[in-house]
Amino acid sequence: MTSTIADTAVSTKIVLGKNQYGKAEVRLVKVTRDTDRHQIEDLNVSSQLHGDFTKAHIDGNNDRVVPTDTQKNTVYGLARDGVGAVEDFLVRLGTHFTSEFDWITGGHWSAEQYFWDRINDHDHAFSRNKSEVRTAVLEIADGKKSLLAGISDLTVLKTTGSEFNGFPVDRYTTLQETSDRILATDVTARWRYNDEAVNAGGLDFDSIYTSVRSHLLTEFANNHSYALQQTMFEMGRAVLEAHPEIDEIKMSLPNKHHFLVDLTPFGQDNPNEVFFAADRPYGLIEATITREGVPSTHPIWENTPGFC
Repeated sequence: MTSTIADTAVSTKIVLGKNQYGKAEVRLVKVTRDTDRHQIEDLNVSSQLHGDFTKAHIDGNNDRVVPTDTQKNTVYGLARDGVGAVEDFLVRLGTHFTSEFDWITGGHWSAEQYFWDRINDHDHAFSRNKSEVRTAVLEIADGKKSLLAGISDLTVLKTTGSEFNGFPVDRYTTLQETSDRILATDVTARWRYNDEAVNAGGLDFDSIYTSVRSHLLTEFANNHSYALQQTMFEMGRAVLEAHPEIDEIKMSLPNKHHFLVDLTPFGQDNPNEVFFAADRPYGLIEATITREGVPSTHPIWENTPGFC
């Protein structure tokens, strides 16, 4: 007698697969008042714990479920002693949970950091700097730390020094070749630190972030672009050449198209000066720039969507 699909489905045991839980997007603002000139740190922190939570899912037994509210409060409690580099703060957070509860085998912690500028160099008045967001992701597994850092929403533009030509043409092609165009994008990048360097400790994450940001901007500005793909590769290569502690960098760059407006119906010329800034659709260029010999996959990327 042959079994049917229905028979097989009935006989198959249903089991719990990979899982995690925690508190997402804990908004934290820390004001340091040691002097009359105040400092402000603004973070959005998420915590996800790993471990054996089978009883909670199958039996409703919560004896190993550290409440998500406790995770939220831990973020605030640790911040009382200072935040510092966002990567260091995540390491403190992850180390707390994996050492405080012996059944927590690891976890995934991430943060976005927002920047504030002083108003006229005022001691305690600020305006939100919306030019970029700093990001970080920590994963702990088998007692080992893996760490990503990154930047997003960094809008850049240059008015010349970019061209695009030599592309294939078919019956659907309307784009004209150009030897002089506006190149603009919103830079989103994440770089993965070498695991050994992270676990050895001692990395100055603030200075590395500043340096990586500078290399990305400098290469975008100075590189004559034949395509956004080529510019992206040069930006990534500059970062890796400057920082041996970084194994790879992933970037996602939307091409913020600027189309030359035809002014001839109005009896005017347009010598590459008046443009229509289109917000959609847009080209989306993504790539990983890595060192030769570095494995093509790493577990920390599994919970970090948005990159190829």
